[in-house]
Amino acid sequence: MSDDASGDDGGRDAPVTRSAARRAGDLPVDPSSFHAHVRAARSEFESQIERARVEFEEANDRINARSGRNLIVATLIGLAIGAVVLGSLLFWKWAFIAFAVPLCLLGVFEFSRALQASGRRIDLPAQFTAATVILASAFVGFLTHWLVTFAAVVLVIVWRLVAQMASRDGRQYGDVLSDTLSSSLVPLYVAFHGSLALVILRQDHGELWVLAVLVVAVSVDTGAYASGVAFGAHPMAPRISPNKTWEGFAGAAVASAVAGGLIGVFMLQLPVWAGLVFGAAILVSATVGDLGESLIKRDLGIKDMSSFLPGHGGVLDRLDSILPSMVPGVALFFLLSPLSALT
Repeated sequence: MSDDASGDDGGRDAPVTRSAARRAGDLPVDPSSFHAHVRAARSEFESQIERARVEFEEANDRINARSGRNLIVATLIGLAIGAVVLGSLLFWKWAFIAFAVPLCLLGVFEFSRALQASGRRIDLPAQFTAATVILASAFVGFLTHWLVTFAAVVLVIVWRLVAQMASRDGRQYGDVLSDTLSSSLVPLYVAFHGSLALVILRQDHGELWVLAVLVVAVSVDTGAYASGVAFGAHPMAPRISPNKTWEGFAGAAVASAVAGGLIGVFMLQLPVWAGLVFGAAILVSATVGDLGESLIKRDLGIKDMSSFLPGHGGVLDRLDSILPSMVPGVALFFLLSPLSALT
């Protein structure tokens, strides 16, 4: 009896929970309960995505309000332009001409239209003619380049004066003088500075020096932008450009030193000190160019030169620091290239 009793107790099934039985396959899964869990998980996931999107948009709006730009669009366009520039300079340097010349002519058109909108009289045929011959003269001797530039500016001035005399509209002397000075500024500011990039390009290993100027100038802009957005509190030139701060300039200085040092040593094969000098020179020219165009736009009463590049404004709004940087770029090429292991 005792053996039978013990056998019955040992064979009796232990109680199991409903979930354990379901896992063991003893109970069927309720389809409605399963779908409810899936819907709840999907709803929670969608809610988290929506919260992340809202937080991202709020952060992006704050950055856009601080910088005055659409950061995402500006970044994508900047990367696309950077890829074209890198491809042209690194694979076949003469392809850079097909990018640089139309860009300069577009800048001439953009600047001329902005001046016209402000009431100045600018002659577009004269401007395009002058810009074309200045850019073409970059491939001849240096003296010829300077003489052609001078002649092109004279052409623009004479064209404007003749057009004014032919109009007989009684325009005031001060307005005519403003028209003439503005007309002469366009080819000097855009076409001549742009032609200096072509002067560097036609030299031995010139594509690397052009790329160096571009990289350091972009680094200056990026460093100033990032540091200014993050730490900017003390305006650098509030009457010219309220968004530019000393904190941004400090970030630009650090970026130019790092970029100049690395580019100088590893790409131009210069001594470290020469790379730092290169970075410092581009820092000064890029900052002056940026402030200079801000002063021009403030005088014209506009925020951007145009809207050709979404997120950036106009072509000249992106070239404001690059064009003036070609001046020290040319000078430093002839001063520092003898120190380079490339030659």
